Amino acid sequence: MALTQEPKGSGAHINLDVDYVISFRFANTDQTHAEAQFDKLVQALANVGLATEARDGGNASILLFVKAASKQHLAAAVYRARIKDWLHGVRHAAPDKDTQKALASEPLVESERLRILYAMITNTPSEGGAGITPKRGEWKCVESIFPLHDHNYNREWIKKWSSAYTLTSEDLDQIRNRFGEKIAFYFAFLQSYFTFLIFPAALGFSAWLLLGHFSAFYGVASCLWSVVFIEYWKKQEVDLGIRWASRGVTAIQAQRPEFQPEREVRDPVTGETIGVFPAHKRLARQLLQLPFALLASALLGSLIVVCFGIEIFISEVYDGPVKGVLVFLPTGLLIALVPTLTVLLTKFATRLTDYENYETEDAHEAAMTEKIFVLDVITNYLPLCLTAFVYVPFGSIIGPYLDVFSLTARPFAEHEHQLRAPKTGFQINPQRLRSQVIYVAVTGQILGLAMELVVPYLKRQGFRKLKEAQTERAAKRGGAGPVELTDRPEEEAFLARVRREAELDVYDVTTDLRQICVQFGLLSTFSVVWPLAAISFVITDWIQLRTDAIKICVEMQRPIPLRADSIGPWLDNLGFLAWLGSLTTAALVYLFRSDGTGPDGRPSAIHGWALLLTVFLSEHMYVLVRMVVRVALSKIDSASVQKARRERFLVRKRYLEDSGMREPEPEPVPVPGSGMPLAGADDDDIVTRSSLEADARRLADGHAPPPLEEQFWRRQRYWRETVQEGLAIIQRSVALSRKKTQ
Repeated sequence: MALTQEPKGSGAHINLDVDYVISFRFANTDQTHAEAQFDKLVQALANVGLATEARDGGNASILLFVKAASKQHLAAAVYRARIKDWLHGVRHAAPDKDTQKALASEPLVESERLRILYAMITNTPSEGGAGITPKRGEWKCVESIFPLHDHNYNREWIKKWSSAYTLTSEDLDQIRNRFGEKIAFYFAFLQSYFTFLIFPAALGFSAWLLLGHFSAFYGVASCLWSVVFIEYWKKQEVDLGIRWASRGVTAIQAQRPEFQPEREVRDPVTGETIGVFPAHKRLARQLLQLPFALLASALLGSLIVVCFGIEIFISEVYDGPVKGVLVFLPTGLLIALVPTLTVLLTKFATRLTDYENYETEDAHEAAMTEKIFVLDVITNYLPLCLTAFVYVPFGSIIGPYLDVFSLTARPFAEHEHQLRAPKTGFQINPQRLRSQVIYVAVTGQILGLAMELVVPYLKRQGFRKLKEAQTERAAKRGGAGPVELTDRPEEEAFLARVRREAELDVYDVTTDLRQICVQFGLLSTFSVVWPLAAISFVITDWIQLRTDAIKICVEMQRPIPLRADSIGPWLDNLGFLAWLGSLTTAALVYLFRSDGTGPDGRPSAIHGWALLLTVFLSEHMYVLVRMVVRVALSKIDSASVQKARRERFLVRKRYLEDSGMREPEPEPVPVPGSGMPLAGADDDDIVTRSSLEADARRLADGHAPPPLEEQFWRRQRYWRETVQEGLAIIQRSVALSRKKTQ
């Protein structure tokens, strides 16, 4: 699908050559500190070859627009990045030694351009960047850094999705070229998963129609499907990584600003001096994940077990007034308490991951993902496991003790008999497990899709009101308050759109991957209970593909185009769930194989427990040992592996030197007062009195005015002029707020 170019005539739908917008908010900062921070920010960007323009952002904020100072400077940065990729084995062929020929043979796509410019903004000064880290370190006033949406492309993308059934390879390439490899890998994974779901959906319908529930044939086929899909996707990741020239990009990631090296050593591969943190110390910190997992299991598990017991007591023991209302009490407790506990545990997991001190963002994200996965497994699968492996086989034993939960219904009971559990003859609900699976597979999926679209809107409205309140409070304390926006007419529509995008949430692809991972786990572990679950997932995933596109284009800021060569640690999580499904499916088929109702709460009806227990324990022990050995070996980097990598690096470096190519040095950045013109600027671009008078004469003679993009970027030619404009905005805001308080 060929997307048209962005039109050049509408102020609301063009980006005026803006690459990034930096939101600088000074509502809670005194004037002197805000001015110093803004001055430092603009200078840091100018020092790495970035041009800037400042505009009033409203609510005591500045919108700082950023682009490359010249095409030549950007071309040199792109060429250096590609040379670095080749040296580290990401690219198999070396770029042409002529920069222009290299760019002509492989044109620069938008995602690559935005990624390189983002690196120039955020990388540390030692890596050639400005070192701007929003809300961290010394940049507390920098609220966000984001590229602007291409609304013309977004409209065409959403329009195409309204009629297309699946994503083609060309569609995935377009997503990669616009949003980067990380987003493209997610859509490629979701498309592959959706396509593979056709088989279990058709098989599940046939099993439900012909074989009934808990079919051994369906269980075996479901397990085989899980293995085939995971292995297929592993191969697909390799193919896409090679196709998008991103295979092995984790080796050249920039260092996290929060990383705290303990010492500096010489890299055995490149020979560069790098900061390192000892692996054995990080391993000692990673061992804290074990008590974290135990703590999360204890807190969330206890809450779920208590609510599970209350629900069983009220629905199957209690026989008094308002039973129809009290039966929703456990659900209300779970809705109120599980998210609260999850948020607290997530914050704790974030601090623990920060304490582990990872060098790159991918390593940090992988460690955080594993902790979040523990929470997902507990909250999504524990209730089903309690019903399948506790309530059904042992209901007759635990039934007489359920009156321990009688406190929940005692205020409404008319007499004690209504609260007393029967000592004998307790009857379980044989349909309970199937009802739970249907709720999770249908109702839970619908609620999840609705929350994805509604919650961002509510959050955006809430944060907007919060910022307005913070600005008003700051004005009352003598700080910067709200001022009336005085945009130029030709920029008004454009700036209004930018201010709206600045208020949007940041898109996190991890959230969507979590949802698909949970869904895959339910299909692998409990779909044998209700074989039609896959049909529900086919429908919801078809909608998910489209709602995710709408969410990225409408509800979120445009994602930073980050590189990746896989879906990260989620692939290992899928493998774990597939292994777990092989155990649960076998156990469920055994327990419910006769009539589909199970052992009816009597453990004496279960035979072959010794075999099942042996398989269960041996399999767990095997996986535990495999996991420990795999993790331990991954921490050891042998000398032979280092030598092989160093030899490959030296071969490429020697070829680079023998062929006469060199890494181009960064172009000198113009400094006001030095007499050096702006990089890439012609003599006609220098603003002087004579040039201004010439422009005025051309307009008076009836000549057409210059394009809006040129007018926009000629307001402030040098970084010092941008600083002056930003300081004027701050001063006007503070002066007006002081007048209002007098």
